[in-house]
Amino acid sequence: MAMHAGGPDAVHALLTDGTTASIRAVRPDDRERVLEMYRHLSADNLRRRFFAISRRSAELAVERICTLGSPTDQALLALVGDKVIGVAEYHRIDSPDRPQLAEIGLTVADDWHEHGVGTLLLEHLAHAARAAGVTAFTAEALADNHLMLKVVADLGLRTTRRFEQGEVHSTIELQEDEQYLMAVDARGRTADVASLRPLLQPKSVAVIGAGRKETSVGRAVLTNLRHNGFNGALYAVNPHAASIVDVPSFPTVALLPEAPELAVLAVPAHALPDVAEQCGARGVRALVVVGAGLRDEEAAGLLAACRRHGMRLVGPNCLGLANTDPAVRLDATFAATAPRPGTAGVAVPSGGVGIALLGALSRLGIGVSSFVSLGDKYDVSGNDLLQWWECDGRTDLAVLHLESFGNPRAFSRTARRLARRMPVLTVDAGRSEAGRRAAASHTAALATPTMTRRALFRQAGVIPTTGLGELVETAALLHSQPLPAGPRVAIVSNAGGAAVLAADACAEAGLTVPELPAALAADLSAALPEGARVANPVDTTPAVTSAAFAECLDRLARHGAVDAVLAVLVPTALSAAGGSDPVEALIRPPGARSRPVLTVLLDQAEPVRLLPASDGLPASDGRSLPAYAEPAAAARALGHAVEYARWRAEPLGSVPSLDRIDAPTAALLVDDFLRHTPGGGWADPRLCGALLDAYGIPQQPWAWAGSPDAAAAAAERLGLPAALKAHWPGIVHKSEVGAVRLDLRSPAAVRAAYQDFTDRFGELMTGTVVQPMAERGIELVAGVTHDDVFGPLVLFGLGGTATEVLADHAARLAPLTDQDAHALITAPRCAPLLFGQHGDGPVDLEGLEQLLHRLSRMACDLPQLAEADLNPVLAGPGAVTALDVRIRLAPRATEAPYLRRLRAR
Repeated sequence: MAMHAGGPDAVHALLTDGTTASIRAVRPDDRERVLEMYRHLSADNLRRRFFAISRRSAELAVERICTLGSPTDQALLALVGDKVIGVAEYHRIDSPDRPQLAEIGLTVADDWHEHGVGTLLLEHLAHAARAAGVTAFTAEALADNHLMLKVVADLGLRTTRRFEQGEVHSTIELQEDEQYLMAVDARGRTADVASLRPLLQPKSVAVIGAGRKETSVGRAVLTNLRHNGFNGALYAVNPHAASIVDVPSFPTVALLPEAPELAVLAVPAHALPDVAEQCGARGVRALVVVGAGLRDEEAAGLLAACRRHGMRLVGPNCLGLANTDPAVRLDATFAATAPRPGTAGVAVPSGGVGIALLGALSRLGIGVSSFVSLGDKYDVSGNDLLQWWECDGRTDLAVLHLESFGNPRAFSRTARRLARRMPVLTVDAGRSEAGRRAAASHTAALATPTMTRRALFRQAGVIPTTGLGELVETAALLHSQPLPAGPRVAIVSNAGGAAVLAADACAEAGLTVPELPAALAADLSAALPEGARVANPVDTTPAVTSAAFAECLDRLARHGAVDAVLAVLVPTALSAAGGSDPVEALIRPPGARSRPVLTVLLDQAEPVRLLPASDGLPASDGRSLPAYAEPAAAARALGHAVEYARWRAEPLGSVPSLDRIDAPTAALLVDDFLRHTPGGGWADPRLCGALLDAYGIPQQPWAWAGSPDAAAAAAERLGLPAALKAHWPGIVHKSEVGAVRLDLRSPAAVRAAYQDFTDRFGELMTGTVVQPMAERGIELVAGVTHDDVFGPLVLFGLGGTATEVLADHAARLAPLTDQDAHALITAPRCAPLLFGQHGDGPVDLEGLEQLLHRLSRMACDLPQLAEADLNPVLAGPGAVTALDVRIRLAPRATEAPYLRRLRAR
């Protein structure tokens, strides 16, 4: 978003108190409203801004910023409604030491200090400057201008200061690093949570469109609010009734006795823009729109009213929302049953899915802290709810049903932070992508939508499930049992056949069923009936008593040889006749078992329940454990818990700083290519090599040759034997069309190969790449593909001509942390080869991680990088080298995945 006069429309973002501000470029017709802000500055603030108490200085500043004549200078406004509350500007300055330098100025209206206006403006100004090639800002401030100095310090960008004669000269480096992104996260979280308070903790609610008929959706919402004890003021808006379900009703929003913080809109689609405008004018802070079927102009009008008046919006096409906090008791839904109070935060797009999920959790005894049906997500999304749950002090389990992502990289950062504190569960819905572009390169061909989504979830610590049933099964375990320390499972059963099913299910879920130590086996044998088998699985025989079964479970759950215990039980005549049911042994007093215990009851009707089920209490009291109807469900849930525990145990990871990066040169090369090829396309070998050089990615020595003699001379210079690769625009898979010749041992052989290419490919061929033959090593593939939603994805795995056939690859979203790079290297099945398992010694693992980090950096720096395919990458003990490179560039606007702004439809 490079904003300048005549640039794109305003974007909207939140101030620290939740107020919506619009940020846009200054226009010539803004002169009077900007001047109005300056007229109201105090004398002290005028002096701090212009170093003198001079109204004339303000007038000159307004004239300058409203008539910027150069596209390299920028001025941005922050507005609330039509009122200018701040202006930020930068101007390029001539500096022989720093040619990409700009001086900034910042003014915030007196009554808007301490609202985050300055930092928000500077974040957007810095993004616009980066897009224009500026690498650093300079700022001058009087030493007593504490507010300006604080704004600069709080940005999170690397800043150096110099004091001189009562002034502070700051130089602000514009490169986004982790410290900056953390500062942006913190500001965004504060603002987001403040803006959601009127939605989830409103002091007053109005239901607009509540009808007198019992079939009215608005009436159902109003009934739920009243009957479930909403603790604030409650109103209805209906011109034909004085009261509805004993709630006072008023003809219009304007006639309400107060401005409600939250309004639920249950009116026809055509009326929504006008009703939303009325709400905004009355001072409503948030809307829930339950209706559906909006035309484009109605949708645009609804969202425009929300942005204009700073209202957050849930929906449209949603079930509503609820907050079970006893201090709030908000049930603004038209669901038949109120959510059970508890500690699970739930967000879903679909009302039907929401009803099903709430019902399933309620049957388990798991209540919710807050529930939001997001509907069509015009505004509030899953990202917002994650931040709310992070701060609400009540939620300890986050449950999301996601069909789409607005800003996946922002989601990843928020979810990664939240998942360190609580499980984040999701249904990985919408895993297919009909009509996806047929990929041309190896890398893009391997990057499926499912792989991309799973990469996001894995990096963020989100637990992905394939459906609501699996989600509920996993939630039951995570909500009632401690996390397992590892994948080792002890299986205990009173039926040998059932234990075999459980062992197979565990193996398929990535768990292990190890043999038990001899001492533990002897202890179990002494406790169990004669004939019991004390290997793993443990077969207790059908004659086991409740006491013996309990002793067996306890010994296993306390022993360090296993990480979890799975009890598989079937009803038998022996236990019934003896009056001793092993199921009784499953329920133990709190704290008796330090490892997770779960059970499979093969005669159970429900897919999953929590034992005991008779007390009706929430299942977080330490006595409950999940009981499943089949082993596969129990193993899947335990597998998710193991993977989540493993992720939480990993270090946080960080994006490393890299040397030998020449991003400006790379950007110029890309811009030059797209200037001559506006539609984009495949870069030729010379451009590919230059881009790799700009990012310090090692590649096999090569030369470009346009004739047989030039090819022979290059081969002698680089070293024989040589490889020769024909090139023409658009060629991708050279080996498939016979455009590669290897092991050419003499200049004559090189000439002959070149001539053969000429004879076969004719004028199509523009030249050849000449390389010396590489040493022995493991052939790998590393690459990048750019997803329109998720951004750049880095892939890694086994390479060579069998890349797609063997499909041994892993993927992570860029930017890669050191943990991500390590995970990429260890995830493929070929990983043991890289670590020297078969006696050849490990490859250069550090060099391999460096290559992946440099690819990641290149993908983040260059949004025009549509695909990069390094195949093969040759990995040996002493070096990692790219032998062949293909890069496709495409026109794309500069991305701003971490820039604070509200969604735009």
